[in-house]
Amino acid sequence: MQKSLFPGYTIGVDAYDDIKNVCPAYGKKVAVIGGKHALAAAKEGILKGAADAGIEVIGVFWYGGEASVENMDMLRTQIEEADMIFAVGGGKAIDTCKVLAHSTNRPFFTFPTIASTCASCTSLGIVYHPDGSLREYSFSKIPPNHIFINTQIIAEAPDIYLWAGMGDTMAKHYECTISSRNDIPAHSDAMGIALSSMCAVPIMRWGEKALADCKANQVSDELTEVILGIIISTGFVSNFVQVDYTTGLAHAMYNGFTVLPSTEENGHLHGEVVSYGILVMLTIDKQYAERDTLYKFSRSIGLPTRLADIHAKAEDLAKVTAKALAGIDVRVYPYTVTEQMIVDGIMELEAYDEKMR
Repeated sequence: MQKSLFPGYTIGVDAYDDIKNVCPAYGKKVAVIGGKHALAAAKEGILKGAADAGIEVIGVFWYGGEASVENMDMLRTQIEEADMIFAVGGGKAIDTCKVLAHSTNRPFFTFPTIASTCASCTSLGIVYHPDGSLREYSFSKIPPNHIFINTQIIAEAPDIYLWAGMGDTMAKHYECTISSRNDIPAHSDAMGIALSSMCAVPIMRWGEKALADCKANQVSDELTEVILGIIISTGFVSNFVQVDYTTGLAHAMYNGFTVLPSTEENGHLHGEVVSYGILVMLTIDKQYAERDTLYKFSRSIGLPTRLADIHAKAEDLAKVTAKALAGIDVRVYPYTVTEQMIVDGIMELEAYDEKMR
């Protein structure tokens, strides 16, 4: 038996008013878990929505600062009385709650307070070691039951998260179309691959205006479209396609750069590094026209286009490429990816970047 699940979503400045129409069917008690800044921004609205729904909040808990097994174990004892989990914040806070919900067999609802990744829509969870390096992927077919997207909260969040989110979102299109190239995809995979253009076209079309509106804390149609692209379109593609299509060389590159202390020390975000990985991936794949178009867009909004932009150096590449190929990201690919191939792609991009500057 094949079973696919897809979350509903509510988007708008009054999205939390919909808690009363969605959540009571799942229980009477909820644990609210999130990041510190996220909870500060969203807690009041969430508590009001829960009260209007007749749902008791047993506690509001910080997720611990990293999507680690250690923090999930810490939270497990705190949520014992909860029927469901409200996951509040960005990707790591939500993935912490997601994997915790899967492991404790609880329904969960997501409240993204930034538009940086598709984590609030997907069933896949990413787990890290306490030092921030990648530990593993947590596989499940159970996405959140519903997503509540308050656009005003996202508009008032630091614009750097939307900026990085656009980079991560575009990767979904390029990765799944390359990863699936040699295959004849079945229905669900084919649906996701077809949908993936919605992860790139809206970003190219509205991204610059959306970023300006976020800087001005202004909800607009363009910002809403980009938020939907980052959270919903990308999340649906991830849920539709198999894991070997939902990732690829751009995310392998991100995983590689997590071994460098400079990545964490300089606060480089997931989607920011992934966006650089897309340029490397397209260079290796010899999609030069697409690479050049994306390069111009990345430069227009300040996304990284060279090693120096992510505080990396050529001498770091042996460690980076070894880590990049240690995971599963390119195990299904139209050709074998080698460490030297990645190094050559990076250096070719470096030369192109120098010429364009």
